[in-house]
Amino acid sequence: MTRHRILLAVTGLSPQIVTETLYALCVTQNPPWVPDEIRLITSKEGAERARLDLLDPVKGQFHAFCQDYPQAGGIDFRPENIHTMTRADDTALDDIRTPEDNALAADAIHALVQKLTADPATELHVSIAGGRKTMGFYLGYCLSLYARAQDKLSHVLVSAPFEGLADFYFPPREGVLLHTRDGRPIHTDDAKVMLAEIPFVHLRQILPATALNPAQRFSDAVAATQTHLDKTEVTLFVSNKTLRCGTRTVHLQPQLFAFYLWMAERARAGKPPIRHTDADPAEFLLNYERVVGKDAVDYEATADLFAREQGVSKEFFEQKRAKINKALNAELALSARVYLIAPFGERPLTRYGLKLASDAISIV
Repeated sequence: MTRHRILLAVTGLSPQIVTETLYALCVTQNPPWVPDEIRLITSKEGAERARLDLLDPVKGQFHAFCQDYPQAGGIDFRPENIHTMTRADDTALDDIRTPEDNALAADAIHALVQKLTADPATELHVSIAGGRKTMGFYLGYCLSLYARAQDKLSHVLVSAPFEGLADFYFPPREGVLLHTRDGRPIHTDDAKVMLAEIPFVHLRQILPATALNPAQRFSDAVAATQTHLDKTEVTLFVSNKTLRCGTRTVHLQPQLFAFYLWMAERARAGKPPIRHTDADPAEFLLNYERVVGKDAVDYEATADLFAREQGVSKEFFEQKRAKINKALNAELALSARVYLIAPFGERPLTRYGLKLASDAISIV
């Protein structure tokens, strides 16, 4: 599937990060990643600088970049692609200096990220190298909320003394002589522009519908997400041997489901965690019977096993616990922690059970 590639960045008074990031993506990266379009989020002053420094028809550095590196020639980057943060009355935000400005910036960034990630045919590369630190934080945070598997986050790194130098936008194909702020001569052939990809947590797949509402503010989306993450409930469906952990479903083999059902019933009844030495095989068999029936071959084989070993063996107990936790981790990833069959106490007397509250467990 060929996706529409979008480079999204926050910028401030240094629009150089746009062409520097482009250089890293299109020239130094292997394989290159050439965007189909560029979108910027910035303030009133940042928008003016980006428009003049990058998009001026004669001296714009974006056009200079495209001339030097023809692979970038088809990128859609126009003044209309520069999104200026605004107040409620539609006046442009000059800077982020007050708590109110801060909230407006968060909402503007949130709205654009949510819009661009709503289309499954897009692929975002997001740069947090420019703008105020709060802008970069909000952009990265919003990407964590809404990113798909194909979306990336990065920061561009430029070697000294070229970083922040007003005349340096990218290493041109034909090197030129520049001067540092103190007048020292430097040559662009010596510049190194690198991309540092930033790993981040993808939350979109576990977000509730309320957090995906495009009409809400950034703070409301965060609150809805946190409420959802704080809601740790498990429902055990005996008929089809599945667990519903929050909004996710985990299928277990019959014996593993019966083992989890056993742990869940103990937790609901307020019984303490156990280890194999004090586990009552009759408790497990009662739950196994609910899952497969007393006449099932596997039920009879397990009952015979317990009889021969005069109880629940360490191998049986540990194997079932480990397999269940592996299945939960594989399906739930970071959300699995609260649903695991967890250890209580220290070795060699560690016991096991669910940490979920009794009212967070339902069995149907």
